Amino acid sequence: MDTFWLYFLGVVIFAVGLAVSIGLHEIGHLLPAKLFGVRVGQYMIGFGPTLFSRKVGETEYGLKAIPLGGYISMAGMYPPGDEPVDSKNRVRRLFGKLVQDARQASDESMIDLDKSRAFYNLPVWKRIIIMVGGPFMNLVLAFVLFAILVVGYGQPAPTTQVATITQCVTAEGIPAECSDSTVEAPGVTAGLQAGDTILSINGQKVTNWNEGTEVIRSSAGETLTVVVDRDGQEVSLSVVPVLAERTKVDDQGNPVLDSSGQPVVEEVGFVGISPDYAMTPGSITEVFPMMGENIAGVTNMILHLPQRMVDVANAAFGPEERDINGPIGIVGVGRVAGEVASTNMVDDTAKGATLIGILASLNIALFVFNMVPLLPLDGGHIAGALYEAARRKIAQIRKRPDPGPFDTAKLMPLTLLVVILLASMSALLLYADIFKPVSIFG
Repeated sequence: MDTFWLYFLGVVIFAVGLAVSIGLHEIGHLLPAKLFGVRVGQYMIGFGPTLFSRKVGETEYGLKAIPLGGYISMAGMYPPGDEPVDSKNRVRRLFGKLVQDARQASDESMIDLDKSRAFYNLPVWKRIIIMVGGPFMNLVLAFVLFAILVVGYGQPAPTTQVATITQCVTAEGIPAECSDSTVEAPGVTAGLQAGDTILSINGQKVTNWNEGTEVIRSSAGETLTVVVDRDGQEVSLSVVPVLAERTKVDDQGNPVLDSSGQPVVEEVGFVGISPDYAMTPGSITEVFPMMGENIAGVTNMILHLPQRMVDVANAAFGPEERDINGPIGIVGVGRVAGEVASTNMVDDTAKGATLIGILASLNIALFVFNMVPLLPLDGGHIAGALYEAARRKIAQIRKRPDPGPFDTAKLMPLTLLVVILLASMSALLLYADIFKPVSIFG
């Protein structure tokens, strides 16, 4: 299959994965809504003109032309009320009209409907379950995809085979270009070669790279007997690790810091060899830290989104390169998926793992983004329900009348502002993804 069709296949796989992610997100809202008796008028994947729809019971299920989102329409999203729209103040009149339109759209799906089936009449905990259901489905899908990666494909892990050997080091044991001021690294002096598989050190069997590393780091200046497998033959070598200063790291490879926040430096033995890596299946428990890291990364990006978008704008309209770890739109992610599928730099197994990883990360992003407490996002409705619960509790404590449902329709002006900001960011990312795309292969 030529490069074009492989690229096209990658984009199609991503598009299908995106549609499934969106569809499951909306099912996460749909199922609890129906369970709690809310009337759901529509379940739609996409926006714009309807391509296909079918009504089952009281709900119309369909697919729209622009598959960049989805929605379900629930009766009574906003409680009834009247907004004056005849104000002399033009801004207040506009805002009043926005609130009235939102309420009217909510009321239209309640014609001849028992008010008890309205979303706003549900207990707060039921409304929260309905709104959390969508992002939760993305979280579940991300878990499944990451589990396939970790348990099925595995993660790169060091083997006991030597991949590269440092040629020269300084007197302090720091790797450097070979010159009159450097000496041979201990690995070269001992006769270690790339491709050697370490079997034992000082008679102690080495089953993983970290075991060998621990012995070497604690044996500076000592002669170690290292037995390696070289082309099927066992070869015994004498290695003397040189004393070197290195930053201390924890089990995850992160620098250990002292009380003042500075990296801790320790003296260790150094030979100058690095391992080859192989895909090693892991445990299902490894999925949770991986998801946690992804959630933390997306959260950090959202917290710094204004500066990140400025960086995107500078790259899109200037000479700077796009940050591969910066914001990227749907079109950009689709292009990356196409690159992965069409590249000849990795094998088919690595391509499959990478595409699955992209879809898993996409679902983490959908989860985190939708939990932002701003309307029209799911998190905005959750925040409104929590505020209502707190307001009612305070009224109960003060022995005051129940204030009733919190009217999120009155936040429609703020919602419009959020929509405008999101649309602006989407337009900028679309432009950048087309004219200054991110490439993971350089």
